[in-house]
Amino acid sequence: MYDIIIIGGGPAAVSAGVYAARKKMKSLLITDTFGGQSVVSDSIENWIGEEAISGFDLSQRLEKHLRAQDGIEINTGELVEKVLEDGGNFKIKTNKSEYCSKTILLTSGGRRRRLGVPGEEKFDGKGVAFCSTCDAPLFRGREVAVVGGGNSGLEAVVDLFPYATKITLLNNTDKLKGDPSTIEEVEKNEKVEIINNAKVKEVMGDTLVEGLVYEDEEGGEKKLDLQGVFVEIGSVPNSEMVNGLVELNKYKEIVVDHRTYETSKKGIFAAGDVTDEIYKQNNIAAGDAITALLSAYNYILNLDKKSPAHDTE
Repeated sequence: MYDIIIIGGGPAAVSAGVYAARKKMKSLLITDTFGGQSVVSDSIENWIGEEAISGFDLSQRLEKHLRAQDGIEINTGELVEKVLEDGGNFKIKTNKSEYCSKTILLTSGGRRRRLGVPGEEKFDGKGVAFCSTCDAPLFRGREVAVVGGGNSGLEAVVDLFPYATKITLLNNTDKLKGDPSTIEEVEKNEKVEIINNAKVKEVMGDTLVEGLVYEDEEGGEKKLDLQGVFVEIGSVPNSEMVNGLVELNKYKEIVVDHRTYETSKKGIFAAGDVTDEIYKQNNIAAGDAITALLSAYNYILNLDKKSPAHDTE
């Protein structure tokens, strides 16, 4: 029986794992791979403490830091399939085995919603990007396209204002769907061209992105010459394993108490992109996961949740 099982291998999971080891909890971390969604990034420039680091190097450092801790078990290459309640505790079923724990911390992240067109996967990290907050500075002086007419797409356009020389916003409906104030900000910027009723068909290039083909409202295909494509059509949280066990919102994100990061099920905690946290960022996920871990620690000790112990470690 474990005190806690941590599900995930990104910055949130590793941060929680380090703190679980410091608290001498009997803990297990289960992940397919280390690094999370950022592992494909050529350069991450907003990870605190590093001016710039590749996603691969960050994943290596996270794993090394975690493995340096005493007392935490780490299972890699393993996928969690289901979390079940088991007599006041919890049972984890994976593709390899079963485990029991007093508490669970879900840091399983999310996966970016994809276009599913030729070239998208090939140029992932080579001109195709899924996080404007992370990658906009890498496109300084370049012409780019943003795919998506909702708030994610609009906010990506705004993020690119200081960097890109031209921004083409491709929206697959007849009008933008975001906040009116953001729409107004985007529409009045001279760098931006908005194309409605546009459906992306292919991302083109040799070793890096060089262009994009889209279908217009009349069914004809047109090509844009550019050096970057930001796909901003939402994300899908990896929450299937707790569907029916904890409360999910309409986006299938895990609803948490943002003070303790406990879910609707006592003893199950969650942090990072799998939750209803507004800002999907590595640094935020790491901090939230530490809060969740300390809340789980207090839960195990049966501390009064209304006046939890303050911990400054």
